[in-house]
Amino acid sequence: MKKSKLMLLMLFALAAPMVLQAQTQQILPPMINVDGRGEVKVQPNEVVVTLGVELRDKNLDQVRKQADTKAAAIIAYLKKQGVDAKNIQTSYMHVQPVYNTASSEFGKTTPDFYMAQKTMTFVLTKLDKFDEVISGLYGVGVNRVDGIAFRVSDVEKYKVEARKKAVNDAKAKAAALTNDLGAKVGKVYAISESTNGGGPQPLYARNNMMVQQAAMMDGDPSIAGGEVVITSTVSVSFVLEQ
Repeated sequence: MKKSKLMLLMLFALAAPMVLQAQTQQILPPMINVDGRGEVKVQPNEVVVTLGVELRDKNLDQVRKQADTKAAAIIAYLKKQGVDAKNIQTSYMHVQPVYNTASSEFGKTTPDFYMAQKTMTFVLTKLDKFDEVISGLYGVGVNRVDGIAFRVSDVEKYKVEARKKAVNDAKAKAAALTNDLGAKVGKVYAISESTNGGGPQPLYARNNMMVQQAAMMDGDPSIAGGEVVITSTVSVSFVLEQ
C-alpha cells in the first residue's frame, strides 16, 4: 500500500510541470493590437515659483538669524498677498563656512565668513498678480529667483478627457485596419495606458537682475503661460471576429 502511494506521488510530481506548461501554452484567439493617443491642451491657472535668500556674515549666529528673519518676512508678505499657507513651503536651507583659498594661509581654521541659504517654493493662483508679487518679494529680502513653472490645478479632469480620446482613437484604428480584411473587431482582450502632462511646465531660470527688472516694468505682464499639453496613450488588444 505504501509503495503504491509513493508511485502515485511520483507520477503526480512528474505530471504537474506538464500540466502547467500546457496551460501556459494555451492557444490565443486571433487578435489585433493597436495604439491610441489622446491629447488635451489647457491654459495653466497656477504658477509655481522657487526663490530664496543668500546672506553672508562673519558671525555664524548672526547670518543664521538674518536668514530666519528674512524667511519669516517672505512668508508674511506672501500671506498678505493672498497666498494660502498650504501653498508656501521651505524647500532648502543650508549654512556653511567659506574660506578664501586664494589668500588664506595653509591650515587656516577660521573661515572668512559664513553663508546662509534658504530656498522657498510657493504657488500663485492669480497669474495676473505675478509681476506685483515678485516685485514686492525683492523688497522684503529675496535676492534669488531659481525657477518658475506653470501647472493646471484640476489636471485629473483633463487626464480623463485625454484617456477617452485615446481609447476612441484605438477603436477607430482597429476598425479601419480590419474593415478591408473582412474581419470584425470584437471584445477587448487586454489594455494598458500611460498618461503624461499637467505637472509643472518650466518657464525660465533667468539671471536674478533680469527677473527683477521684468517684474518692475510697467505695462504688459512679463510672463505668458501658454498651454499645458496632457497626453494619454493606450495599447489595446481586440479579439477578431470572422
